[in-house]
Amino acid sequence: MDGSLEKMVDPTLAEMGKNLNEAMKMLEDNQRKAEEENEKKYARKDIPGPLQGSGQDMVSILQLVQNLMHGEEEEEPSQSYRLQNVGEQGHMALLGHSLAAYISVLDRERLRKLTTRILSDTTLWLCRLFRYENGSAYYHEDDREGLLKICRLVIHTRYEDYALEGFNVLYTKQPVIYISSAARTGLGQALCNQLGLPLSCVCRVPCNTMFGSQHQMDVAFLDRLIKDDVEFGKLPLLLVANAGTPGAGHTDKLGRLKELCEQYKMWLHVEGVNLATLALGYVSSSVLAATKCDSMTLTLGSWLGLPAVPAVTLYRHEDPSLSLAAGLTSSQPVEKLRALPLWLSLQYLGHDGIVERIKHASQLSQRLLENLKNLDFIKTSVEDELSSPVVVFKFFQEYSNRDQTSHAAQASTIQRPIISNEGHIYDTFNQWLGEQLAQLVPASGVDVVELEDEGTCVRFSPLMTSAVLGTEMQDIDQLVDCLKMKIPVLTSTLQLREEFEQEVRRTVGLLYIEDLGWPGLGVVRYNYHSDGKNDDKQEKELEKINTELLKKLNELESDLTFSLGPEFGGQKNCVYIGMVTEDLDVSELVETIAATGREIEENSRLLENMTEVVRKGIQEAQLQLQKANEERLLEEGLLRQIPVVGSVLNWFSPFQASPKGRTFNLTAGSLESTESMYVSKAQGTGSTPPPTPTSSLAKQRLPGQKAFKRSLRSSDGFSETSSISHCDDLDKLDQRPPNLSPGQEQGPLEMEREEEQKEVAQAKTDTEDIHSDKSPPDCTKVQIWRVITLAQDPTEDEQESKPS
Repeated sequence: MDGSLEKMVDPTLAEMGKNLNEAMKMLEDNQRKAEEENEKKYARKDIPGPLQGSGQDMVSILQLVQNLMHGEEEEEPSQSYRLQNVGEQGHMALLGHSLAAYISVLDRERLRKLTTRILSDTTLWLCRLFRYENGSAYYHEDDREGLLKICRLVIHTRYEDYALEGFNVLYTKQPVIYISSAARTGLGQALCNQLGLPLSCVCRVPCNTMFGSQHQMDVAFLDRLIKDDVEFGKLPLLLVANAGTPGAGHTDKLGRLKELCEQYKMWLHVEGVNLATLALGYVSSSVLAATKCDSMTLTLGSWLGLPAVPAVTLYRHEDPSLSLAAGLTSSQPVEKLRALPLWLSLQYLGHDGIVERIKHASQLSQRLLENLKNLDFIKTSVEDELSSPVVVFKFFQEYSNRDQTSHAAQASTIQRPIISNEGHIYDTFNQWLGEQLAQLVPASGVDVVELEDEGTCVRFSPLMTSAVLGTEMQDIDQLVDCLKMKIPVLTSTLQLREEFEQEVRRTVGLLYIEDLGWPGLGVVRYNYHSDGKNDDKQEKELEKINTELLKKLNELESDLTFSLGPEFGGQKNCVYIGMVTEDLDVSELVETIAATGREIEENSRLLENMTEVVRKGIQEAQLQLQKANEERLLEEGLLRQIPVVGSVLNWFSPFQASPKGRTFNLTAGSLESTESMYVSKAQGTGSTPPPTPTSSLAKQRLPGQKAFKRSLRSSDGFSETSSISHCDDLDKLDQRPPNLSPGQEQGPLEMEREEEQKEVAQAKTDTEDIHSDKSPPDCTKVQIWRVITLAQDPTEDEQESKPS
C-alpha cells in the first residue's frame, strides 16, 4: 500500500492514505491488547486453581490423590486394613482397568476380535466354575442392574407387541414381580422406578411362619398369591429367590420354586452369597438347585477379594435379538471390555485358587459356629450347621431363668422375647456387642444386622469380607475370646438394671429416666427444686447442676463410664451410666450421686443468695458497731475521750474492757458473739486439727479398691463384714495416743488428759476455721464462715468517735 501511495501524483492523497493506515494499525493493536487483558482477567477469576497455567506434573497429582485417600492425619488401623490386603490378584484386577483403556484405542477390527475373545473366554470359565451350562453372561457395575435387564428381557418375551406398542400392552395385563420379604431392602422399588412400573406390580411374598426356616419363602402362600393374580387378569412375570438371604444367609426351596415357575411360565432369578459354594466339590442340594434357574447374579469381587471387578449375571435365552433389545448384549466393542479385569484375575488365581478362597471362608464360619455352641447366653441362627457360610448370633438370657446359665445356650434358633421392653433392651445390648466386637477385632468383619423376627443380631459372613480383610483362624479365636469377656459384662448389667432403677426411685432428689436405647446400667437425673422459678431459668439451673454432677462423678476413681449419652436422640440434662461388672455396689453408687447432687445444689443456692445476705449482714453489723461505740463511750466516761486527759487517766487507772466482736454466718445470715471464741482461743494448745470427716462408705473401702466396688464373698476368704471390722480397727489404732504401744491400755489419768487435749484442739480448730477464709470440706453440707470482727483497739475507737 505504501508503494501505491508513492505512485500517486497528488501528495495530499498519499499523506492522507498513510495517516489512515497508521490509525487502523493503532486501533487493531489496542483491540488486541484489550482482548489479551480480558482473557487474562477471565482466567484469573473463573478458571479453577488446579487448571490454571500450563498444567501440573505427575508427582503433584499423585500426591493429591494420596492425600484424598488417606487424609492429612493418619487413619485408624481398621480403616487402612483393606488397602493392605489387596494382594497380587487385586493388582491384576486393577491392571485390567488400565489395559481396557489402552486397548480401546486399537483399530476397530483388531478391537472387535480381542473383545470377542475376552468375553467368550470369561463367560465359558464362569459357567464351568459355577455349574451353569449353556449360559450367557452380562457384566455390570451395579449388582441390581443385571436383574433389571432380566426383567426387560422377560417383558419383551411375554409381551410380543411391547416393542411396537410399549406400555399400552402392560395396561391391559399388568405384570407382577414376586420378591421375598427377606430380600434386600428397596429392591422392588428400585426395579419399578427403572422399569417405569407402578409399585402395585411388585408383590412381597412372606416367609414361613409355621414350618421350615423363618427366612425361607413360603411356597404354599406364593402359590395362592399367583392364583389370585391370574384370576384378576394379571400376568405373573418373574420370581426373585435367594440362595443366601442378605440378613441370615438362608436359602429358599429352589427346587419347589422352579416347579412352580414352570407351571405358571414364570422366570426364576436367584441371587445370594451361597451361590459361591457352587464352585466347591461338595454342594448342598438346596444350593445345587440354583443351577436349573433361568438366571443368577454372581458378585465375584467380594467372594475372591478382587477390587473394582464387575458383577456377572448368567442367563439362558434362545433369542439374541431380544437380549440385545433388553440391553444384555451390546454391539459396541468397548462395552465388552468390562470383562477384562475378571479375565485377567481368573487366569491368575486358577481353579485351585478360586476354590481355596471360597473353602477358607466356609471353614471360618464352621470354626466360629463350633465355638459359639459352647458359650452360655449366646444363641445362633444358621440354616445348615454343616455347610452354612453365614453365622448369625445374639446375646439372649431367658427372662425366667436368668440364673440358670447352663441351659441358656442350648436352643438352636433365636426367639424374640415376649416382653416388648425387654426386646428393646436386648436389641440395644446386641447393637453394643456387635460394635464392640467389630472395634476389637476389625479383621473379623462382623457387623450388626436387623432381622424381622429376631431383632438385632451380630452377623459373620466371611464370603463377603474375609478375602478383602484377610481373615484367618486366629482372628476367629480372638473374636471368641473377646466375646467371652463381654458376656459377663452384659449379664451383670442386665441383672443390675432393675436394682438400679429401684434404688433411684427410692432416693429423694433423683429421677430415673427410662431409655431403652442406652446400652448400660441406666440413666438418672438430679431433680432441681425450682422454688417458683420460670421454666427457662429452671432448665438452665438443671443443666448446670447435672453437668457439674457428671464432672464430679468422672473425677472419682472408678471403672464406670459416665457420659451425657448419645449425640442424637438422647435425653437432655441426664447422667448416662455405661456397662458394669458384677461387683458393683448399686446402693453406694446411687447414694454418691444423690449426695454429690445435693452438695452442688446447696453450693448453687448459697452463691445465689450470698449477695443479698452479705448486704444485709453488713448493714446490721454497722448498726451494732455504732451501738457498741455508744455503749463504750458511756462505760469509759467523757474524760477518757479527751486526747491528753484520757491518756493520763488511762495510765493512772487503766480501763479493761473485754473485746466484743461478731461473727457473720453466711449460711444462717445472722450475727453471733465472739466471746466464746476468744475464750477458746486463749485455751488453745496448738494441737493439730482432726482429719477431714469422710463418709462411712469411704472408710469401708479397702486399700487400692476403686469406688463403687463391693467385696466378693469368694475373694481370698475376705467377706464384707471382715473388711468393715478391719477398717474400724484401723481407725481405732489411728486414734490411740502416740506414747502408747499397740498392746498397752490407757489409765484414768491418761484418759482425762486425752479428753482435755481433744476439747482444746476442737476449740482451736473452730476458731481457726472461723478466722480463715477457707471453708472446711464436708460431703453433705457446705458451711462458709467469714468473721467480721467488730472489736477494735482504744486508739481506733477514739478516732471513730470524733466528729468528722
